Amino acid sequence: MSQSVTLHQPSDVPWRHRLRARLAVAAARPLLRLTPGRLRRLCAFLRRGAVPAGYEQALAARTAVVAVSTRCAGQGCLQRSLATALLCRLEGTWPTWCAGVRTRPFRGHAWVEADGRPVDEPYPPGYFTPTVSVPPLERKRQGSRGSQ
Repeated sequence: MSQSVTLHQPSDVPWRHRLRARLAVAAARPLLRLTPGRLRRLCAFLRRGAVPAGYEQALAARTAVVAVSTRCAGQGCLQRSLATALLCRLEGTWPTWCAGVRTRPFRGHAWVEADGRPVDEPYPPGYFTPTVSVPPLERKRQGSRGSQ
């Protein structure tokens, strides 16, 4: 018999953030049926008005999503990445949402990136080649200012 296991307990995530994470996971579920083109267009629409997510923001969103959903904690990389991006969007930010492949052996995967690197992925950068990518629109991150 197999059993789903999550590395993060829901109690590790504040209840208010847990509630938003559950909402993002639920909202991501029906998006799994969309074609890649429609999914890319929807993500491009959703990112409007958001500032780029920092690595720590995206990591907190991914941790919350994994804590509240065993599907997202396991093999559900598409739902996990979409839920993470949606949770970031609820907070006014947008990471780079990516879906891609590896050819030898063939394998598909979906993930989010922030600050130019994959967020909490077990694979090294460049392991998968992105085929669909929706980066944030170029705007300054809230709270970041250039030196004056």
